[in-house]
Amino acid sequence: MPELPFTKAHGAGNDFLIVDRNDLSGLGVPDSGLPGLARKICDRRFGVGADGLEIVGPSELPDVVASAHLWNSDGSAAEISGNGTRCVAAYLSQRTDLPERFVIETGAGPREVVRTAAAHPDFAFRMTSRADACRVLDGSLSLHVDGERFEVTSVDVGNPQCVRRVRSFDFDWPELGRRLERHPHFADGSNVSFVRVRARRDASPALDVRFWERGAGATLSSGTGALGAALAARHHGWIGASVEIEAEGGTLVVDWEDGIGLTGPARIVAQGLYQS
Repeated sequence: MPELPFTKAHGAGNDFLIVDRNDLSGLGVPDSGLPGLARKICDRRFGVGADGLEIVGPSELPDVVASAHLWNSDGSAAEISGNGTRCVAAYLSQRTDLPERFVIETGAGPREVVRTAAAHPDFAFRMTSRADACRVLDGSLSLHVDGERFEVTSVDVGNPQCVRRVRSFDFDWPELGRRLERHPHFADGSNVSFVRVRARRDASPALDVRFWERGAGATLSSGTGALGAALAARHHGWIGASVEIEAEGGTLVVDWEDGIGLTGPARIVAQGLYQS
């Protein structure tokens, strides 16, 4: 394949490669070739390396600036990434004279983003999901894994989320995440979040979270995972109407003002040409 332009960005350590659909069309890459492209370009040893590949193109929806379709690093398609959508927003903001507020079409539907900071290559955005697009499916789901029972909360935020509260992360949470992701209860698999509730200095609650993402494995952060963790936490009364979520890669904020908002950084770290 000839050279393919790409941009690499991350949201709190959750990294994505962003490619323009027009460039793929110009190189003759069909939709059927996208899973293989995602696996190759996201490979951290033989490719550029990332948790996922965002394909950006035009949208047929009114008042939408672009579409963003996500492929995980294992080549599977995903509905949406909160961090990935902010990374796409940063990509679009550096290329086009966009207003502060605009809409991106995702596989889970349109999402409004508001640019809250811009000092290239660093940006920050608040992505809004409608309240009816995020819901707790089962607040007391009991799953059996290798003879053990695990109490979790099942959440839908545009993609499936499985949330488990823990006292610490002093256990093999990636292995448990891998097993919960593939549990038969989740027909299409699930993202998994392990949540520790702690008190901040002002005594308000915050969430420390570790993420295992369907199709990508352990990641330093997850936007939709943060949404899922926050929805589960509020459902159980652990938090109020706003919460800081501390991941290994940085801090995200979820709030319930005018829909459900996810605020966090998006940093563009590289641009180049990929040769397969």
